[in-house]
Amino acid sequence: MENEPKKNELMRRFELQVDGQTAVLDYEERSGSVLAFTHTFVPTELRGRNVAAILTRYALEDARRQGKKVAPHCSYVAVFMDRNREYADLRADSPPLADPGK
Repeated sequence: MENEPKKNELMRRFELQVDGQTAVLDYEERSGSVLAFTHTFVPTELRGRNVAAILTRYALEDARRQGKKVAPHCSYVAVFMDRNREYADLRADSPPLADPGK
């Protein structure tokens, strides 16, 4: 990769520029201590080059440096965290589901 990922706080996303294309991982601040990773997008031309993994690892390390937990609302991030147990400590507790009978 020619570039390193960057955090774009204004747009609330992490970005990785490769070959003139931009891959992104969007996030939202859910509370003072939880970041929700909501969407990952890798342009078609960059798929199969480990771009999403590089971007996700960078975003998780950024959360760790800030002392924040991560709510993986993006399916890619959820699977990545499941497969890379070194990030298990960053997973935010899920809120209980509402009881449909009430």
